[in-house]
Amino acid sequence: MDWAEKYRPARLQDIVGNGTAVRQIAEWAKNWTRKSKPLLIYGKPGIGKTSSAYALANDMKWESIELNASDTRTAGVIERIAGAGSQTASLMGASRKLIVLDEADNLQGTSDRGGAKAIIDCIKNAQQPIILIANDLYGLSSELRVRCEPVQFKAVPARSIAPRLKYLCSAEKISCSEAAIHAIADSAEGDIRSAVNMLYAAAIGRETIDDAQVHTSQKDERVSIFSLISALFGNTSDEELLRLSYDVDDTPETIEQWVEGNIGQIADPTAVARAYQHLSRADEYLGNTYRRQYHTLWRYATAIMLLGVADAAGGKGIHARIMPPERWQKMSTAKKQKAIRIALLNKIAGSMYIPQSTLREEYLSTISLLVEHNPAAYTREMLFDADQLNFFLNDRARASEIVKSIEKEEKEKEKEQQKAKEPQKKARKEQLPKYEPVAEPKPKIVPEPAPVPELKPETVPEPEPAKEPEPKPVATPVPAEKKSPARTQSTLFDGF
Repeated sequence: MDWAEKYRPARLQDIVGNGTAVRQIAEWAKNWTRKSKPLLIYGKPGIGKTSSAYALANDMKWESIELNASDTRTAGVIERIAGAGSQTASLMGASRKLIVLDEADNLQGTSDRGGAKAIIDCIKNAQQPIILIANDLYGLSSELRVRCEPVQFKAVPARSIAPRLKYLCSAEKISCSEAAIHAIADSAEGDIRSAVNMLYAAAIGRETIDDAQVHTSQKDERVSIFSLISALFGNTSDEELLRLSYDVDDTPETIEQWVEGNIGQIADPTAVARAYQHLSRADEYLGNTYRRQYHTLWRYATAIMLLGVADAAGGKGIHARIMPPERWQKMSTAKKQKAIRIALLNKIAGSMYIPQSTLREEYLSTISLLVEHNPAAYTREMLFDADQLNFFLNDRARASEIVKSIEKEEKEKEKEQQKAKEPQKKARKEQLPKYEPVAEPKPKIVPEPAPVPELKPETVPEPEPAKEPEPKPVATPVPAEKKSPARTQSTLFDGF
């Protein structure tokens, strides 16, 4: 077992760094009620987010249920596991169940279709505490972020990582030099899990670790796309810019889209035009790469794209938030609309018992007109949500208002039904016979017998002699008449 899992913190007091965030988590758990918002823990990987969630469950003696990105997180799976778990009590005798949804910002693709909406529905109806864990806060939808209480985990400083590494060496009885400890802590860049893994890799087959062994197990340093874009608009040399592009774990086509999405940060319109010229020239090389399957052309596309745009930017830096490509947002919106359309057609086609293709080609226009004429009635009948109703109305504000009003009416009806049931419950209680406690019977007092007077000897009469009983007359037995034997076949023929 690797050390990161073997020495995973079991309690919140064992978490390294992020003391403010850990205290915030503990306060949330102590004061949790059914009206409390779910907790959203976010930050870079390897800094203790997931470990904190499980340490909290151990401290509070709660049962934990995990659903991570390795699972297929469709709406059905989330409703079955997280939804049901958040509404039912624990079978293990724990006071509560903690629902942990790890990598919540990775809900994407067809395998996770409907997962984000199912999480929101799960939060609305939750009867148990929920913790969402994400690397990127803005990778979650705004509707989901608003419903959660955010807690940020920051990179762990090297001065906090070093004592933890010393503790691991002491527990494993390994001698490690101070220089090696500090080299690992510095190269981890705030990622304590990576630091533990580096120490574990350096300690395999060794009892002593020095600086020489540490350099052979350094962290795989990857540059993020944000660092590359910042360097592109900054005063960075050409050699350093190309080196950063090779360290980014993205293809040149993806880098091109990020550069295109942030060209608008250049203030001079003439410089923007020059940047687009270089970008279009690089796009020609990318097209030739895919047509000819000659991937050596990637280096030319990368050089033209980065060096040309950097020259147009003039090294003035970027003074706004680095944005993802706009086309990605459009593709995400189109994909969401497609998923809503498919789910809506499945629902209506199932209720009308007709194929989805027939509904789409022949009846969808008519149904759209009917829904527009009376949206509230069809929403009640078909149980549309705001997104599905907006598909017909093309007015999100109106669709949300209608759905909220219907939900409000349903809640009022439930309250009225509960109020109507209360007199019946009281009447039933009054009809039940009242059992009064029966008093225990008092013990009867038996009077003591009167004293018997003593008889003097001369006054005692002599006993009379017992008379012998007269003999009773014995009745003489009357002889019973002899019964003639029954005639059988044997007696009839005895005389012959």
